[in-house]
Amino acid sequence: MKIEQIYTGCLAQGAYYISSNGEGAIIDPLREVQSYIDRAEKDGVNIKYIFETHFHADFVSGHVTLAEKTGAKIVYGPTAEPAFSAISAKDGQEFKIGDIRIKTLHTPGHTMESTTYLLIDEDGVNHAIFTGDTLFLGDVGRPDLAQKAAHMTQEELAGLLFDSLRDKIIPLDDDVIVYPAHGAGSACGKNMMKETVDTLGNQKKMNYALNPKLTREQFIKQVTDGLLPPPQYFAQNVAMNKSGYQSIEDVLKSGVVALSLEDFSTYLEDDSMLLIDTRGSDAFVTGHIPGSIFFGLDGTFAPWVGALIPDLKQKIIFIADSGTEQEVVTRLARVGFDNTLGYLKGGFRTWKDAGNDVSAIHSISPKEFAKQYKEWSQGQILDVRKPTEFLSHHVVNTTNLPLDYVNNKMNKLDRNRNYVLFCNSGYRSVIAASILKARGFPNITDVREGFKGISETTTPLSSYTCPTEISQEVLDLALADVM
Repeated sequence: MKIEQIYTGCLAQGAYYISSNGEGAIIDPLREVQSYIDRAEKDGVNIKYIFETHFHADFVSGHVTLAEKTGAKIVYGPTAEPAFSAISAKDGQEFKIGDIRIKTLHTPGHTMESTTYLLIDEDGVNHAIFTGDTLFLGDVGRPDLAQKAAHMTQEELAGLLFDSLRDKIIPLDDDVIVYPAHGAGSACGKNMMKETVDTLGNQKKMNYALNPKLTREQFIKQVTDGLLPPPQYFAQNVAMNKSGYQSIEDVLKSGVVALSLEDFSTYLEDDSMLLIDTRGSDAFVTGHIPGSIFFGLDGTFAPWVGALIPDLKQKIIFIADSGTEQEVVTRLARVGFDNTLGYLKGGFRTWKDAGNDVSAIHSISPKEFAKQYKEWSQGQILDVRKPTEFLSHHVVNTTNLPLDYVNNKMNKLDRNRNYVLFCNSGYRSVIAASILKARGFPNITDVREGFKGISETTTPLSSYTCPTEISQEVLDLALADVM
């Protein structure tokens, strides 16, 4: 028996390759499936099943393409109704893979079809659970994403999740290994651990959701407290995962296209076109094409594109460092952006060397920020971190404008004022600065190193509050008061 976790850091997502005696299965595959096929061919394994723990919201899964390429059968848990051929397994149904078995444990709560898969080894021993978004390490999946589809409140879904954990997960032995679908950094949960594999016994000790003394009412309150609105692309990804999508090969063919400066410039004349710059933040701040939006490939690239661009059908062209062009299109496709039309051949240098206009963002160090702090502390300093980060610890006399809200709240800003932006380390603030610059705010300053750097200066800070101690009431007031 072989179990391999295939972890993708930019999405904080874990897919799984399982094989036994010439047969294999993939759990929650990414959209680009060739690596799974290559693994199976190398091992002499026939991929028999593709198990999906639920209809994913934060990425487009590769189940449909993988099934077409391998003939493997797609398996969902009870109540799933995909638009393509798939097995909707019954609770307790088992699937044989070589000398091992995969048992379906229906665990609704995160979504109604959410399912945990229990791996039973060659000796008939419960070896591991693949929990999807039902159980994370240190947390559980948020219960608010499927409210409309389930015609239930988030509290009702949280109650179902409580029952699923008590009835299906907690009774399993402590030495069972937990393989979740996500780790720290995913928007599918609140306080996940950085580790990606653990024993169930350890989770029973330290995961609040598995505390046997926790009442149903206490669980519902804890799991629903502190929830921020889900990213806007989540619902669209669910729809794609449920109905199907075009192959990523077709997306790459139309997206990884080197454009001449002439063709690139023609695209720019199209008002419906979006230009994104995927280089590093330092390069973008120093010089970029006017109107371009920064989404650096070296950060949480795809989730922020999904969070800030409302339409997955948006036409996109891009600037990239040489050799990263296919990676850009692949990552965009992972979250459902299939309408990428190409990149400027030669990158930003081609644009600049042709004598075209170049824009830049004024950038300062944390020490420079500290020196000028008093001049800016009258509503000009914008902290673009999440509300929970801001409430936990922030610069005194600053305004919280979370990056997620920039598009909807910029109408409250004065285009004639100077604004100073920072996040935690410098990635998100450059995204925000690029959006504001592109929308007609000329006087923008970015603080390098963000709050981390600022906190090491003499700048006055609020007292620290542990994020887990921020009540839902306080968070709701902060959200209502954003800008």
